Amino acid sequence: MATIERHVTREVMALDDSTPCADAARLMWERKIGSVAVRRGGKIVGLVSERDLVGRVLARNGSAGLPIGEAMRTDLPVLPLDADEREVADIMKSHFTRHLLVEQGGEIRGVISMRDVIQLMLDEKQFLIDQLHVYIGGR
Repeated sequence: MATIERHVTREVMALDDSTPCADAARLMWERKIGSVAVRRGGKIVGLVSERDLVGRVLARNGSAGLPIGEAMRTDLPVLPLDADEREVADIMKSHFTRHLLVEQGGEIRGVISMRDVIQLMLDEKQFLIDQLHVYIGGR
């Protein structure tokens, strides 16, 4: 199995934990991304996603002015850069999330999304198909 390293989004969009949820939602919409890292004291401490904004704010009649630090989930693990796609998919499934932070050497290096994991799995399958065509065709 391949590691997630090539599919991790390296450009981490981060906002301070006091940023209003409305601003995070606007940034996600403008950048066409599904999550934003949450920064406290210059360090990334979590992730807030579209689902968090809908489920933890809007569905509970919360204010769009609520700080993202209060809307982010605190129960999500941070993955190592050398995690494989099956491990990531299992963690996403068990934690009901589509986005996870990725670290290397104690530093956040990026974000991996469910879309990234699916693309990685598709790439692996295509590689196998190509190899089988070569094997069967004898080229």
